[in-house]
Amino acid sequence: MKRNLLLFSFSLVSVFVFGQAFNGTIDFKYYKMNDTLNNVYIVKDKTVKLVQYGKKSGTIEGSFIFDLAGNSIRWVNPKRKVWGDHKSETPAIIKGKCEVSKGSATKTIQGIKCTEYTVKNTDENTHITYWICTDKFGFFVPVLKLWNRKDKQSVYFNQITGLPEGAMPLLSEEKQISDGKILTRLEVTKISNKVPDEASLAVPADYTKFDK
Repeated sequence: MKRNLLLFSFSLVSVFVFGQAFNGTIDFKYYKMNDTLNNVYIVKDKTVKLVQYGKKSGTIEGSFIFDLAGNSIRWVNPKRKVWGDHKSETPAIIKGKCEVSKGSATKTIQGIKCTEYTVKNTDENTHITYWICTDKFGFFVPVLKLWNRKDKQSVYFNQITGLPEGAMPLLSEEKQISDGKILTRLEVTKISNKVPDEASLAVPADYTKFDK
């Protein structure tokens, strides 16, 4: 009886620890040919804030707040102390066909095992390699689909089907097929499981809503 009770208790703990959505912060860099962007995802339950820092100043240049429960996005401008509602972009149009393949290689990034996926499109002269963690970050795909960004890193990731809930690339690299030139690179540099406070996810009380 005691043994069964212990097993049952352990099962409850396992569900609580491993079944919960990710809460915490994820720092990542987005390298482009002539610039590097420093970003942080702040995640708590169904609210996600993407903070973008200036390369030279190191100060916050802007942020987006994603309400995944209400399917809405807000933009925040700290320099002007204003915020507003952000409309999702229309889905990007892809020329030709994207060929998706799952590799057998794995890579450990920030202590997390990731699997290699590639998306190739000869008509767009683009090849992107993703190293994807498949089970820890349930917020990422809903944010990507709500936002509808048109950069190829986002668009091509959405062409990968059959990924489990919680999938997110911790490293990805976009290249030209013709000459192998690197166009963009995204790399997660730090992951923290410290649960953020409500204030870090909210629009500051002294900010004014901007209406066009």
